[in-house]
Amino acid sequence: MAALCGEDTKRATSIPKSRPWQTHILVLVFFVVEVARGQVRYSIPEEMTKGSVVGNIVQDLGLDIKRLKSGRARIFTDDSREYIGLNADKGTLVVKERIDREELCAKVTPCSLHFQIILDNPMEFHRIDVEILDINDNAPAFNKKEMNFQISELAVPGARYSLDSAKDADVASNALQSYTLQQNNHFTLKTITRPDNTKYAEMVLKSPLDRETNEEHRLLLTAYDGGDPQKSGTIRINIVVLDANDNAPAFTQSLYRVSVPENTLKGTVMLTVSATDADQGTNGEVVYSLSQSSDSISDLFDINADTGDIIVNGLIDFEKSKTYELNVEATDKGGLTDTSKVLIDVLDVNDNAPVISVISFSNPVPEDAVPETVIAILNVKDVDSDKNGRVKCSIDSNSPFQIKPSSSNLYSLVTDGILDRERESEYNITVTATDEGSPSLSTNKTMTLKISDVNDNPPLFPQKSYTAYITENNSAGVSIFAVEALDKDAGNNARVSYFLDESSVNGVPASEYVTVNAESGVIVAARSFDYEQIKEFHIRVKSQDGGSPPLSSNASVKIIIQDLNDNSPQILYPVQTSGSVLAEIVPRSVDAGYLVTKVVAVDVDSGQNAWLSYNLQKTTDRALFEVGAQNGEIRTIRQVTDKDAIKQKLTVIVEDNGQPSRSATVTLNVALADSFPEVLSEFTDFTHDKEYNENLTFYLVLALAVVSFLFIVSIIAILSVKCFRWRRERMFYKSNGNLPVIPYYPPLYADVGGTGTLQHVYNYEVCRTTDSRKSDLKYNQPCSQSMISLDSTGTQTLTHRQMDKLILDDTEKGRC
Repeated sequence: MAALCGEDTKRATSIPKSRPWQTHILVLVFFVVEVARGQVRYSIPEEMTKGSVVGNIVQDLGLDIKRLKSGRARIFTDDSREYIGLNADKGTLVVKERIDREELCAKVTPCSLHFQIILDNPMEFHRIDVEILDINDNAPAFNKKEMNFQISELAVPGARYSLDSAKDADVASNALQSYTLQQNNHFTLKTITRPDNTKYAEMVLKSPLDRETNEEHRLLLTAYDGGDPQKSGTIRINIVVLDANDNAPAFTQSLYRVSVPENTLKGTVMLTVSATDADQGTNGEVVYSLSQSSDSISDLFDINADTGDIIVNGLIDFEKSKTYELNVEATDKGGLTDTSKVLIDVLDVNDNAPVISVISFSNPVPEDAVPETVIAILNVKDVDSDKNGRVKCSIDSNSPFQIKPSSSNLYSLVTDGILDRERESEYNITVTATDEGSPSLSTNKTMTLKISDVNDNPPLFPQKSYTAYITENNSAGVSIFAVEALDKDAGNNARVSYFLDESSVNGVPASEYVTVNAESGVIVAARSFDYEQIKEFHIRVKSQDGGSPPLSSNASVKIIIQDLNDNSPQILYPVQTSGSVLAEIVPRSVDAGYLVTKVVAVDVDSGQNAWLSYNLQKTTDRALFEVGAQNGEIRTIRQVTDKDAIKQKLTVIVEDNGQPSRSATVTLNVALADSFPEVLSEFTDFTHDKEYNENLTFYLVLALAVVSFLFIVSIIAILSVKCFRWRRERMFYKSNGNLPVIPYYPPLYADVGGTGTLQHVYNYEVCRTTDSRKSDLKYNQPCSQSMISLDSTGTQTLTHRQMDKLILDDTEKGRC
């Protein structure tokens, strides 16, 4: 709590003089409130009991109790002690500690306590001055109990003798007012008032002393104050009358004046005083001393008794006192004295650096704070005077802040630009206060200001688009890819969640294909993918932060389905049917390299999974045929000979290049014949054998299933087969050799690979007899058919009428 002295405060307080001072304390618990220039002033007597009410600050400032509480009202003072406290519940100022006006301000009047009441949200400060009124609680007192004087009997009337001054810590009317000297015949009392209104007394000789009559005199000096009731203090004066020495020392000046800078080193000689004595011998020897009236400052100054040098003996502080007054005495050996005054003016030196106190500090501050936002209120004070006490404040010019003076000794730290937490999340603001002294002194105050986050940055993906791969036939729930968005904000504003944007894939919601983990951004398959159905699709992933309002961004993800070798090759040609046998006819006269047919296959997989290779798995004669590994063309390796069987059976395996590989097989029947009847007979037997094997297999399976009837079923099966074959042969003989129907196939089959075609055209001449079991089929020239089809059921035959017509047509043409 700062005690500010020397202020002119108007107050209207009256103290009845008819009551004791203890009663006055209770009577003086009323105050004069003065609001001027935004200040509130109160006057209270010193020594009030703790808890006494000083004033109602709510009424005097026009505030209310709620405002005090919401604004976190508090008292700020420069001093470390708080004499006045704030009762926020009642809105009153109360005495917090014992207040002793003499301890606070000594002799200076008026004596005031100065502090500020600070409120936040919005920030306000109010200056409060409390004047401490003096009560007469101190009596005048002397430093010693008695004074001793040795006065020559030759001392002339009018000789003056300086007496010790009494000290009264009270001020004004309660201070020291007068001295009285005990009634006597030789001495009278003279009271002198100094320029600062303090009083001291001198004892004046009014009639000569006669040592022979009275060698010693004892007097009583009494000091009175002006309080009510009046108080006093006394000191005894012992006077010894000396003989002879009729000349007193005399100072060359009655008043000496000197200026000395504060903090002058101890032992420095400030001034030399001089006094002369007209006597000779020991009576002319002068001794210098500081009078007893200067005892209060004897710890600061001393005088050389022989030379009269006044020496600095302690620390002189301009801020404590600007002037000092010394009373110097010159005394000869005979006891005669003279006095002189020394006025010491203390010069201010810039020995105090400015002091920075933080009154209020808003920390942290949001990054979207507008310019001119108040961050802190600072109190800057320098106890030096004049230019040594004038202070300027500054901060780093590169920071987005500036400091502005707001009132006496108060500065506001405000924002001076746009704050961005993502660029700078914390500032160390150093405020430098520099005075104008020479050399100047400065003080630094560093405040750490944190910038709180505002949701001003959306989460951003490192890329606008991504490509992810997943192998087909995956399991539902498998992770495909993970996206991650970064948000420069902090806390909830940087907590990113991921969502699948509402979109469709081939008319189906994207959520049926994939899902996105809201926390991790992992894209998970919601189903199993088939490369042959969908090869790729696009989705959009949305990232959204947890701010309010939330910010978001999108990224596109292209998901490519990777093929697996999950499909076997499919044979397109030759077509495999369950009810007929296909055969290629190769004339025996063909050369090596003759194109018999071509196996055509496809694989719905892609890449190397669809690369097909062709190989002969089984063949009647491996040295006769070969198949192209890449194009599937079946060609003869050599010329056909008479030793080669008419019926050749080839099994071609088609394999893809996957890992593991898949394959398909196709079986082809090749007939080495120059005539159609020869081919027909071979493949007719083949048909019967095939049917027999199928029936036998069926009955064998049935026999194994019915063990108890194995023998009977076996006999029946054999008899059934025999009867069935016999009847078939009779039916064939009775049919007069009707031939199977030769189906028609497309004449021009285009080779997919472009390496060969089957464009052979064959003509056949038919000669038929009515009784022979075999008809002749002569190969004449290529015709459009390259394969014959023999139905195993034997139902597709030529009637006699159709065969007769065919023979008549041939006869007319001269071919039979």
